[in-house]
Amino acid sequence: MMLRKAAAIAASMLLVLAFVSMNDDISKFLSSLKYDNKMVYAQYSYTQSEKQRLLNIISEEADKLNIAPVDARIDRVWRAIPGYNGLEVDVDKTLEAALLAPPSQTIPYVYKEVEPEISLNDLGPHPIFRGNPNKKMISLMINVAWGNEYIDSILKTLKREKVKATFFLDGSWLSKNADVAKQIQAEGHEMSNHAYTHPDMSAISREAQYNQIAKTEALLKSSLNVNNKWFAPPSGSFNQATVQIAEEQGLKTVLWTIDTVDWQKPPADAVVRKIAAKLEPGALILMHPTATTRDALPGIIATAKSKGYAIGTVSETLSSKRIPVEVEGAD
Repeated sequence: MMLRKAAAIAASMLLVLAFVSMNDDISKFLSSLKYDNKMVYAQYSYTQSEKQRLLNIISEEADKLNIAPVDARIDRVWRAIPGYNGLEVDVDKTLEAALLAPPSQTIPYVYKEVEPEISLNDLGPHPIFRGNPNKKMISLMINVAWGNEYIDSILKTLKREKVKATFFLDGSWLSKNADVAKQIQAEGHEMSNHAYTHPDMSAISREAQYNQIAKTEALLKSSLNVNNKWFAPPSGSFNQATVQIAEEQGLKTVLWTIDTVDWQKPPADAVVRKIAAKLEPGALILMHPTATTRDALPGIIATAKSKGYAIGTVSETLSSKRIPVEVEGAD
């Protein structure tokens, strides 16, 4: 009887020891879990020498993977061309991500953007006709001084295609059509300056040029609360005084890379073919609220997307920031 009791006690003690041992392992495992929002990651165990080796690998590869930024510059033909951010491996964040990943997994490189030493603002007063050729993004520039009857259809197409455009507003049009302008703005489009009475800027005095820009700028601010960056001279007519005057008011003078010439009422399919043939990274495409643009716009957008172009506002295309998809695909 005593022997049986002793055996039972011994067996119980062994079970307790086994449970404690098992739970100690579980405790260690649970303590190694890292919580990030709703995701749970296991902290894999690395020795100090293994961590150092991993850091060395990341640092060496970073030199090969880094992409240098491109400075803004003055081109003989295209005049001011914006810079383009580079990419640099964030060594510390990459190491942190690698330590959380399974040892067999490829190193998950983390990147950060590096701005160029020379920016568009550093170039001074020069006209801009295009974005940086390394940035596969284009913009739709819609100059508005008439054509209200086509604006709603154009907005519907832009909304359906999830595209944001930049509308350059004639001040006299804005003064009479603030409700339409607010509708455009409510759709998330960029609003900019197209002078006040659609004059030939190169043919009027310096004072008159200043007032044309300033009056519309004040109206953009008072009617739409816009902090504008851009001035598009009517009919593309300007001189160096125009560019200088715009600069004095904090605006860059922007023109176009491709003109749809929609005011001449070409067939919509001809416009789409023209855009397809001339499309290039950084292109600024000029159009107006016309029947031609209304009918051609779906084809223009489809063509650009099929060729892998992102479509952004003028501010986005002329920014030095990289297109997000490029950052994701950099490694």
